[in-house]
Amino acid sequence: MKRTAKKAMSILAASALLALTLAGCGSTETEAPETTDEGTTTEQTSTLSGAVATNGSTSMEEVMGVLMEQFKNDNPDVSVTYDPTGSGTGIEAAANGTADIGLSSRALTEEETASGLVGTEVALDGIAVIVNADSPVADLSVEQIAQIFTGEITDWSEVGGDAGEIACIGREANSGTRDGFESITETEDACVLSQELNSTGAVIQAVSSSPNAIGYASLSAVEGQEGIKAITVGGVACTEETVKDGTYEIQRPFVFVTKEGAALSEAAQAFFDFATSADASELIAGAGAVPVA
Repeated sequence: MKRTAKKAMSILAASALLALTLAGCGSTETEAPETTDEGTTTEQTSTLSGAVATNGSTSMEEVMGVLMEQFKNDNPDVSVTYDPTGSGTGIEAAANGTADIGLSSRALTEEETASGLVGTEVALDGIAVIVNADSPVADLSVEQIAQIFTGEITDWSEVGGDAGEIACIGREANSGTRDGFESITETEDACVLSQELNSTGAVIQAVSSSPNAIGYASLSAVEGQEGIKAITVGGVACTEETVKDGTYEIQRPFVFVTKEGAALSEAAQAFFDFATSADASELIAGAGAVPVA
């Protein structure tokens, strides 16, 4: 009986050893966490943290939205804020330090660069000329557009439309969109506006609700909007391709504004570098603007 019990115990021990051996062979290695000099372990995640404040052009909303979303995905501990106040206010915010990065939908003036501001192009944007969706007018020359906005042409019948007094809708004085539109059409300080509005969305809404209205808005904001249509200018449609190749005449840059000699925070510099790199090009194009990187 004793010999039988010993034999049984030997079989049980061998079976247990075999099970342990097989379990070891079937296991997979896991990547060990990084160990610090103090012997503690840490997760390998982004160490970038902080806050980035941007302020300025309302026309850059779509572009800023996609850039901020991707940057947040890559750097979850960084907060990037965007305050759509208009290009003039954004440039001022960069100058006085209330924003890390100012946003302008026009190039900086000589006076602004002489004061120590630096403009870096992020993208190009076409300024679409828009009319009500029901308007029969489909094309105007730059000269005709200038004549309409300065009051030389006042009725749609003069440019191939149905009879009716033209209502010109424009942006407020410090708008980069307005500055770009007026400088290209050579209508600075000469526009006669029925309404002067402080955002791109407001202009689109006003034109969509008025059969005789005409206005202008960023290409990136116009695409997919109901109640309006973008006319061709001199026979050329406002598209990414025509803006990039220069055949569409009414276009302007999207600009990041910083202060010369004032170092950005680590988080702000990282966002700036990302937004102006080739890595952001596809995102910018998806937002309806034309990347320059």
